[in-house]
Amino acid sequence: MTDPKRYTITAALPYTNGPIHIGHLAGVYVPADIYARFLRLNGKDVAFVCGSDEHGVPITIKAKKEGVTPQDVVDKYHAIIKQSFEDFGISFDNYSRTSAQVHHETASEFFKELYNKGEFIEEVTEQLYDEQANQFLADRFVTGTCPKCGNEEAYGDQCEKCGSSLNATDLINPKSAITGNVPTLKQTKHWFLPLDKHEDFLKEWILEGHKKDWKPNVYGQVKSWIDDGLRPRAVTRDLDWGIPVPLPDAEGKVLYVWFDAPIGYISATKEWAEREGKDWEPYWKDQDTKLVHFIGKDNIVFHCIIFPAMLKAEGSYILPDNVPANEFLNLEGNKLSTSKNWAVWLPEYLQDFPEKQDVLRYALTANAPETKDNDFTWKDFQARNNNELVAIFGNFINRVVVLTNKYYNGIVPTPSELTEIDEETLAAVKAYPSVIASSIERYRFREGSQELMNLARLGNKYLADEEPWKVIKEDEARTQTIMYVALQIASALATLSEPFLPFTSEKLKNILNLASAAESISWNDIISKEVLLTAGQQIGKAELLFSKIEDQDIQAQLDKLEASKKANEAANKTVEPQKDIITFDDFTKLDLRVGTILEAEKMPKAKKLLVLKVDTGIDVRTIVSGIAESFTPEEIIGKRVTVLVNLAPRALRGVESEGMILMTETADGKLVFVNPDEGQNVTNGLQIS
Repeated sequence: MTDPKRYTITAALPYTNGPIHIGHLAGVYVPADIYARFLRLNGKDVAFVCGSDEHGVPITIKAKKEGVTPQDVVDKYHAIIKQSFEDFGISFDNYSRTSAQVHHETASEFFKELYNKGEFIEEVTEQLYDEQANQFLADRFVTGTCPKCGNEEAYGDQCEKCGSSLNATDLINPKSAITGNVPTLKQTKHWFLPLDKHEDFLKEWILEGHKKDWKPNVYGQVKSWIDDGLRPRAVTRDLDWGIPVPLPDAEGKVLYVWFDAPIGYISATKEWAEREGKDWEPYWKDQDTKLVHFIGKDNIVFHCIIFPAMLKAEGSYILPDNVPANEFLNLEGNKLSTSKNWAVWLPEYLQDFPEKQDVLRYALTANAPETKDNDFTWKDFQARNNNELVAIFGNFINRVVVLTNKYYNGIVPTPSELTEIDEETLAAVKAYPSVIASSIERYRFREGSQELMNLARLGNKYLADEEPWKVIKEDEARTQTIMYVALQIASALATLSEPFLPFTSEKLKNILNLASAAESISWNDIISKEVLLTAGQQIGKAELLFSKIEDQDIQAQLDKLEASKKANEAANKTVEPQKDIITFDDFTKLDLRVGTILEAEKMPKAKKLLVLKVDTGIDVRTIVSGIAESFTPEEIIGKRVTVLVNLAPRALRGVESEGMILMTETADGKLVFVNPDEGQNVTNGLQIS
């Protein structure tokens, strides 16, 4: 669509069973916000909507674990998520929730419209059932082996390892997530959307109509689904949490969350339109509206096949123009995992790095997983801030503002005749709005962020080449021109940075006195206007846009992740089974003594072994111990240890070992000595009483 009258932008509804993390931000919310801010800067009519997804099995599972109601869970996390988005600067026109009355009404009406048009198949099928829990096992209430990749921890709705969408009955060796029991099959009635009926339409609309303009990762996944053959998909579930199926013979059944959640975009738009005194329908039903869904790759099927089939079946809605889904973001080389706390949570980031929202926005955009999975590392985050935001962008602005205040008391100087370099520089500035716009319009936000940084590089190079701090000693008129040109670059950065760095943009506009509506610069002004910041205008004092992030700040985050890793290892640690039973007589044969390590050295060419000289109280003997990876020789000399002295001698790498040092492990896997009481001088053998 070349020139739409309005834009409806949706961002995937976050699940209210936990806070937002960087994977959500990089995959969905930051790119969606860049796009929406860019369109508004260009004077477009935009409805940017989202909301909390508050139905589905994960909510009820979390509620059961925490001993609260599902409503308690969604109320808690809806508030946390909404506040985090506001604090991070995600500029939704409306952030709603699927427990809202307007959503229940909209979803119910949508279902009834399709039902009345005969768009559903009513069918009695056999579904997995937990006899002990007395309930059907929908979605994540059941786990088992994925039939496509063999992952033994696949859920009843999706395999998170290979991304395949599943039905619970597809699982191999299914097991109830409630009781751990093997489920039985029980008959139940449900309503299905016959996706196969819409297969020809989807082939024409996507495979032919969007082959050139949709991202390859999105197009490829959709093509794979269609080529595999589409099948009817249930739109209802046997659950007690969700939107009740609005039919008289559907007691105990709710709308399947994948059916009700995307309708949340429509209800959020309705809610916004009513608040703003607008008509919501053109944003969803006018062919001059451009609809764009921002999602992660795990939602491609729902937004490119199922939701469009629903909209097409209803008949009055427009279809998405694009679905620029991103791939996944990993963290420090490992897949993000909320259950394992392997994540960077947005509320914690905002607390640990106050006033640094734009640093994370920039780092995530510059490393966005647009076409393949990418990895977030804290070291890269630090480098993006220190080497780019501070050293390039911030450095340029600081030098311009400081010198303007120093030379001209903060008043924009009047230029003299422009040199060829000046004209080339200003012409280059005028080109950047179109270059960055092209990247954003093609959903290449990473590319756009780097073009923005290139504009700051242009400014730095201009100052470095023209050296106003030297020129002012000889040619004041030339210095005025240099600073005037530099201030034009700074003014362009103030506007062009807004989609990517909104907090920085606002701060820079205030410094340059461009914050008021009368003085503001639009995106197209940078192209069309000869002057952005007029001579004689007063600017403010310099303030740092960005500050250096120190190594200790990064180490604190790495330590937090390491603690999570150790906690996961401890939780998943396999305890060795008990060894065979021994008799009391066997036990009495052990001669345990307290000894002191007199000497210790590493065994040559042996990574794990130390050669010890130990005073056992009855003699001094050599003992070879496999503790070199846990202790250095120096730190254990003089250590009192427990020794099994009547163990048969054994040659290890040519050294005869006469005994064994008793060791054990702590809960976190650290090797420690079985220490005697330091206050006792026990040198006798094991006493049995």
